[in-house]
Amino acid sequence: MANMMTKKWWHDKVAYQIYPKSFYDSNGDGIGDIPGIIEKLDYLKDLGVDILWLSPCYCSPLADEGYDISDYYNIDPRFGTMEDMDTLLIEAQKRDMYILMDLVVNHCSDEHEWFKKACEDPDGKYGNFFYLRDKKEGEFPTNWRSYFGGPVWDDLPGTDKQYLHVFHKKQPDLNWENPELREEVYKNINWWLDKGLGGFRIDAIINIKKALPLQSYEPDREDGLCSIQAMLKDAHGIGEFLGEMRDRTFKKYDAFSVGEVFNEKPEEIPDFIGENGYFSSMFDFNETVFGVSGKGWYDATPITPDDYKRCCFESQAKVGDIGFLSNIIENHDEPRGVSHYIPEGECCPRSKKLLAALNFMLRGLPFIYQGQELGMENTVFSSIDEVDDINTLDEYQVALKAGLSPDEALKAVSKFSRDNARTPMQWSDEENAGFTTGTPWLKVNPNYVDINVSMQQDDPDSVRSFYKNLIALRKNPEYKETVVYGALEPVWEDRSNLMAYYRKGEKTLLVIGNFQKEEQSVTLPSPYKSILINNCHDVTEKDAVLTLHGYQVLVLEMRN
Repeated sequence: MANMMTKKWWHDKVAYQIYPKSFYDSNGDGIGDIPGIIEKLDYLKDLGVDILWLSPCYCSPLADEGYDISDYYNIDPRFGTMEDMDTLLIEAQKRDMYILMDLVVNHCSDEHEWFKKACEDPDGKYGNFFYLRDKKEGEFPTNWRSYFGGPVWDDLPGTDKQYLHVFHKKQPDLNWENPELREEVYKNINWWLDKGLGGFRIDAIINIKKALPLQSYEPDREDGLCSIQAMLKDAHGIGEFLGEMRDRTFKKYDAFSVGEVFNEKPEEIPDFIGENGYFSSMFDFNETVFGVSGKGWYDATPITPDDYKRCCFESQAKVGDIGFLSNIIENHDEPRGVSHYIPEGECCPRSKKLLAALNFMLRGLPFIYQGQELGMENTVFSSIDEVDDINTLDEYQVALKAGLSPDEALKAVSKFSRDNARTPMQWSDEENAGFTTGTPWLKVNPNYVDINVSMQQDDPDSVRSFYKNLIALRKNPEYKETVVYGALEPVWEDRSNLMAYYRKGEKTLLVIGNFQKEEQSVTLPSPYKSILINNCHDVTEKDAVLTLHGYQVLVLEMRN
């Protein structure tokens, strides 16, 4: 049973992801910073969140927005100083909040000291920190395609060798097969944990194990290259690295760790997040990857409410009570969830609340991404020149090569662009959404005049207040045991545009959402005792038949 699980300090918490560059700018340079986060801690405390995950704010050339780290021990001056970071840790602790940093150790930056030394002496100690191969005229060591398009190999400056990068060319992959490299990684993790971090979100970790010896695969596009996924399917033995990292770092500190894990096999889930798993939790990406096409974003299949429901239930069934998933609607790598999962043209406060409740009440740890609590939406790009994200720019070119017109290509990539989530946080209806007094690094979504904190904070009917109520329910001593540890049982699975499930523990709760604009009726299997959550002002019930308004969601306490 689920409640036999060893209870951990983080089980009943609610997490919130901050993308520092876009959260709040304290000094008017157009870039969000750590003092800006400190300034807004009370806002986050008021919402009810406990764990704050910060996307990277280490020193970085920002080729991939900070996921290319040039110094793991220092804060990038654009975001503040180490003193600011120390202050943030102290201020968070005062409020019983925990800070997670992003752990990016599949790769570093090409401006990191290790890489510079590898260029100077490729056959020396630091050459072995990376995957280097001799350069051959007219061919690459393998035909893998990087996540951002193009080959994964580039010339190692000043040498006759090439280096491997599964992401951007400024992100050389670290060679985890080398014990010396691993030691350096663990040393850095422990240094941060000693500083007082609550733990880490672990970036792209599945990529650290390569299939050796490195080899080419069947090409899957006209460019003669194949997806990196082909190699990852063949890579076995990652557990040795992950188990060692857990034992040498997180376990000693009882730290929280959440892995960015893809393509795990069902039988591997206990290894990842079971009682002695490599991580405390892992993200559920099942719904975020739905409809992905090998051809590119332009060919993706749109996700329907029924697809969304199926993806959520599949993940829940797969994990069962083995461990805890971290449930998301969006993050810094995804478009805005309300624009992605709610049918086009039907985004409104009510449908946003429905999506919030259906996701939040799932079993696992809820993660809220900054602005999600306001129902922030995708932005509108009038030209490709407004796009900053390297992934979107690559996919735009892929769409053009496939024969789409520039307008069609822009429309296709806009739906999925990571910039949707990276537009500045909308604090008020003042200029630049109250994010900065300067010029924001990325254009603010023009809808900030209607969607912002100051309008929602004191409005009991706002999306933010709804999130606050959901968080309060999770923490309510009367219901906490059921919401946190209770089993999840789907109901009426065959009903279209209806998502409903029980949470069963000390209490029985029924979560039921009408995922369409038309009314829909269901016959309740038993009477309910009370209504805990409702995104409408009324409930229509007669003779146990419940008629739900368009996009109505309810959490009912049932009579046991």
